[in-house]
Amino acid sequence: MPLGYLGRMKTWTWKGALALCLALVVSAQTSAKEGMWIPTLLKVVEGDMQAMGLKLTAEDIYNVNHSSLKDAGVHFNGGCSAEMVSAEGLLLTNHHCGYGQIQQHSSVDNDLLTDGFWAMTRAEELPNPDLTCTFIDRIEDVTERLLAVCEGFEGDDREARWDEEVAAIVKEATEGQGLEGEVVEFDCGNSHFLITSKVFRDVRLVGAPPSAVGKFGGDTDNWVWPRHTGDFSVFRIYADRDNKPAEFASDNVPYAPEHHFPVDVSGVQDGDFTMVFGFPGRTEQYLTSDAVEHVIERLNPMRIAMRDEGLAVINAARASSDALRIAYAAKQSSVANAWKKWKGQNRGLTELHAIDKKHTLEAELNKVSGSQVVEDIAALNAQYFPFLEARSLFIELAYYGPEVLNYAHGFSALIEGKAEDEARESLLARLRVAEDGFRRDYDAGVDRRLLGRLVEEYLEWVPTNLAPDGLAAEVTGAGGGLAWADKVFAKSVFDDADDMAKLLENDNPKSWKKLAKDPAYVWIEKLRANYFAEVAPEYGRLRGEIATASAAYTQALREAFPERVFPVDANSTLRLTYGKVEGSAPYDGMQYNPLSTARGILQKYVPGDPDFDMPARLVELLEAEEYGDYANEEGDLVVCFTGSNHTTGGNSGSPALNDMGHLVGINFDRSWESTMSDILFDGSRCRNIMVDIRYVLWVMDVYAGAGHLVEEMTLVQGR
Repeated sequence: MPLGYLGRMKTWTWKGALALCLALVVSAQTSAKEGMWIPTLLKVVEGDMQAMGLKLTAEDIYNVNHSSLKDAGVHFNGGCSAEMVSAEGLLLTNHHCGYGQIQQHSSVDNDLLTDGFWAMTRAEELPNPDLTCTFIDRIEDVTERLLAVCEGFEGDDREARWDEEVAAIVKEATEGQGLEGEVVEFDCGNSHFLITSKVFRDVRLVGAPPSAVGKFGGDTDNWVWPRHTGDFSVFRIYADRDNKPAEFASDNVPYAPEHHFPVDVSGVQDGDFTMVFGFPGRTEQYLTSDAVEHVIERLNPMRIAMRDEGLAVINAARASSDALRIAYAAKQSSVANAWKKWKGQNRGLTELHAIDKKHTLEAELNKVSGSQVVEDIAALNAQYFPFLEARSLFIELAYYGPEVLNYAHGFSALIEGKAEDEARESLLARLRVAEDGFRRDYDAGVDRRLLGRLVEEYLEWVPTNLAPDGLAAEVTGAGGGLAWADKVFAKSVFDDADDMAKLLENDNPKSWKKLAKDPAYVWIEKLRANYFAEVAPEYGRLRGEIATASAAYTQALREAFPERVFPVDANSTLRLTYGKVEGSAPYDGMQYNPLSTARGILQKYVPGDPDFDMPARLVELLEAEEYGDYANEEGDLVVCFTGSNHTTGGNSGSPALNDMGHLVGINFDRSWESTMSDILFDGSRCRNIMVDIRYVLWVMDVYAGAGHLVEEMTLVQGR
């Protein structure tokens, strides 16, 4: 790292918690919308929230001694959020968060994606291996303790002492408690918090609307307002007889949470106070001007180009047969989501002149403080960008591209002769199970086309000195990406189910060894070797140095401009964001209302259209306006609403709560005009999108006939 940063970091870091609090205080005085607040520090924004309409206290939201709102919030499978809605373990999240599980339970003959699924008894609820639900037990600032024990240490000795103390902190907090724990850095490393949690691993699918509800609008409406999407699914958490986390077992019982959210069936109106309480992923609000320019002009365009190629193949395949439509449903959804976000992000950053705004802020900082930290970061970025690009392209090719590559890598221990005795038997057992799941959603023709088109795009963008040796020459020599992919698949056995079944059954070491020359295996190993040897080390080193410099940058900003808002970036930990039910006017002459209704579903309905078709029963009910008890005061069935809550990826499935902490909706998206908010938040146009809880209940009760699930909830009338 640049000379002087390590010593400077010790000065900055001991002020970390104070700086964090001051940032929150300043933010509370100047903005009711921007920022994702750490639950333990909510006291400093309590007054602002109450002035906006909140009727609770900070301790009602987060309390380690008594049940509070935090005890009903769930980190769903490590990437989404969810909420408890009954005393018997019932959980709501987004349809797209549960999409992989719904797909895994689907087949051509039992198409849950198309038809939906509703367990009418507990016995019909479907188990989901590897699905986890995590509850936060405690969040504790350990910054001062870590700094105190590391006082006087430098370099590797300091790092070792730091790691030793982190391990001790986690052990003290979790040993014998049935908890898991980690120490997480906040604010680019200016502060560190211990987070302990309970992780449940028996989570069963209870209900899901058909995709015509859960994904209504498809890619066309994704990231767009107005929305009419019933983006929800229903699960249940099971525990052992002592209400503790347990692996799946038939005699497990529904989990009794410390708190579950009452469901407010009176709904929301324009101007109502709202909170979103979940696990936002990552924001990058402190990228410097050169980094934002790189995002707009290089990073996003290359990622979009890679996904353009992948989606062209996947969408054509899904349109060709029902089997492929189901098999590639989850993959298509995963690839398309970020693809459209990056497009909107580039548009928003450009329209809001993000680079110019960053330049202005940096010039002001230099003038006020004389700080050279921006120049230091720019020097690091110049080295970092090629490695960031190579990493992003590796991820696009190896993880969002053809399935055969990582599948082949899974056999590396057998091929290289590194698995012996019990470890070998265990590996073979896992591979035999994985083989069935892999083939179920695999088509060699689709995979071959993905490999051919993506490898060609990869070579167009990857820095030449960071590409695997020989790949470009081999692809060119074959006559292009598709021709090269044809050769790879023609000589590979990994795409052949019969060949792989025989290999797994016979388990002949000589046969495994021969696969070392299989072209699919050869190229995934070359790609991985190149990445982990040439790209990852420098990427990690430079990213670490940039993080250290960024900590100094955020601190310098707060000290130079104490009257301004500099919120703490999200980092996949529990956060609360608050605002109001609110529309927007992102462009001249355009006005978005904050509520959408069932009338809009019928207006968008196009029979036979993959994004806007609907089941006949749904059409009939909506046309007859059979809204049951779920219409609003005007007689409309509200479907979705927008709010001025600052959200990001990871907030999908988060509970949308009213002034009493009652559930009024489920967060699932942002408007396309808001996708730049991870880097640059604009309160006039940034809006999060939530499905109204009344529409969720209507789908369950009136459409699906699963009213027993509604009866299990605690329903309240807030108006």
